[in-house]
Amino acid sequence: MLKNYIQNKQLNEQVQNFYTPSGIHVYFKEQLLNDWVDVEEVVLKLESLMPQYFFNEMDMIIVGHFGEFEKRHINAFYKDSALYVSNFQTNNEDLLDDLVHEMAHAIEEAYGYEIYADSEIKDEFLNKRNNLYNILWKMGFKAPKSLFLDTEYDKEFDDFLLKDIGYDKLAAIMQGMFINPYAATSLREYFATAFTEFYLHTDEHRFLKTISPQAYKKIILINRLDKV
Repeated sequence: MLKNYIQNKQLNEQVQNFYTPSGIHVYFKEQLLNDWVDVEEVVLKLESLMPQYFFNEMDMIIVGHFGEFEKRHINAFYKDSALYVSNFQTNNEDLLDDLVHEMAHAIEEAYGYEIYADSEIKDEFLNKRNNLYNILWKMGFKAPKSLFLDTEYDKEFDDFLLKDIGYDKLAAIMQGMFINPYAATSLREYFATAFTEFYLHTDEHRFLKTISPQAYKKIILINRLDKV
């Protein structure tokens, strides 16, 4: 009984929900597995990186373990104004990367017209996908062309990239084409990866402007909008 009391007391002390100054509720469904990660510090850093009106699109950050992580090979996702993030994080930078990436998906829902209506990002993405198809075909990694023309996430295509080729090898193949292998998995992830690069690497954005100029252009656009 005493042992259970002590364990429960320690758990309650470790897991402390809080609100940020902008009103985001951070809720711990499960405690962090690494106690050296400072969630409050990371969330405050997140709020300092981008316009405050972006956070109108998010009410909660929920930390824990969720079934979607295994199903989709992810460790964070955005749904219904809440950002769900894994309770296993390597360090503060790892957590911040996840939060910024999922903020991109929140922003997509609010500013989808501004981002995608003129098809500039879509055309840029599909042109890269076509180049990737030709390179991989010549290397013997052959998959139906239709997979490369679908802008939506497709598990078959992701498995082809991840399992048949491998992200490490793919990173070398697509160098100078995509920011990273995950950016090639769908149009939405192409934008989210660019968004993450924009806010986490602010040294004049040379890399982003070179690799994904149309995505960069759209991020600059929504960075100047205020729907408040």
